[in-house]
Amino acid sequence: MGRFREIVSFMKVRKKWWLTPIIVVLLLLSLVLVLSQGSALAPFIYAIF
Repeated sequence: MGRFREIVSFMKVRKKWWLTPIIVVLLLLSLVLVLSQGSALAPFIYAIF
């Protein structure tokens, strides 16, 4: 949680709220990749990238 707090405080101080959607999308993509790694969807997801 320390990294999360550090990123949020950085965005507050520097007024970089435009980074929020980018971070959310990156987290969602990484979550999809990790969760589908052992499933039958893996070949289709890797084909996208």
